[in-house]
Amino acid sequence: MVSVCEKFVEYLEIEKKVSHNTLVSYKRDIRQFADFLTSNDTTVENANKTNIISFLLHMQKAGKSTATVSRCMASIRSLYGYLQTEGVVADDPTFKLETPKREKKLPNILSVGQIDLLLAQPDNKSAKGIRDKAMLELVYATGIKASELICANVEDVELELGFFKCNSSGHIRIIPLGRTCINALKAYINDARNILIYNNKEETALFVNCNGSKLTRQGFWKIIKEYGNKAGITDEITPHTLRHSVAAHMIENGADLSSIKEMLGHSDISSTQIYSRLVKAKIKEVYSKTHPRA
Repeated sequence: MVSVCEKFVEYLEIEKKVSHNTLVSYKRDIRQFADFLTSNDTTVENANKTNIISFLLHMQKAGKSTATVSRCMASIRSLYGYLQTEGVVADDPTFKLETPKREKKLPNILSVGQIDLLLAQPDNKSAKGIRDKAMLELVYATGIKASELICANVEDVELELGFFKCNSSGHIRIIPLGRTCINALKAYINDARNILIYNNKEETALFVNCNGSKLTRQGFWKIIKEYGNKAGITDEITPHTLRHSVAAHMIENGADLSSIKEMLGHSDISSTQIYSRLVKAKIKEVYSKTHPRA
């Protein structure tokens, strides 16, 4: 006799046409769940919320990651959705049952020393180098995203008052600029940019490529990768690495979460709190490596 679990897998394969890897994951999760129920004298058809919670706790005690437990819960939820639709069970025991939350992975950041090395790489004697220096300084000064950088126009920079107007999806943030960044932007806007837009005087984008057209995200990513290699930095560097780094460095130096939230344009403070976790993790790592009684 074909079991309800086998019918569910058949349904996924034939009707839902899920990928091979997805099907393998579902089969593994459901088999583990069914075996657990059998060892506890019950069945898939008769299981209740308590049985499912016991199974999830069993997985956690076995050392399974939060991601694995969450995936397994998703499989079980899909199983009971199918069984209820087929009339095998009257009620869905997974209804209102919370899935374990996955811990957010801490982002990679560069040290202050690595940032200094990176920002020292552009050649300040060429138009391209001056442009690259201005871009890197602006991103590290403001923590803006790559998309916000390439969408910026010349009019978004107010050098005399020392601020950058970031327009992200209609939400405008006014971000102050430090003296180093202002000087780099002045050198670029007053001299280098005019050289780059020689054949395209109508271009309004703040940062342009060597043909005078608006720089692309891919172009900016390649620039960061190039200078990271030149600086001998082995850690992976992306535009978001710089965004994460400036937030972490500011928190290390006493900045409050609300200020960082406004600067980065986070809609929820929980997105910003991850940098506090990151700094605490870094302090713990340094302590364990350097304290004589650690």
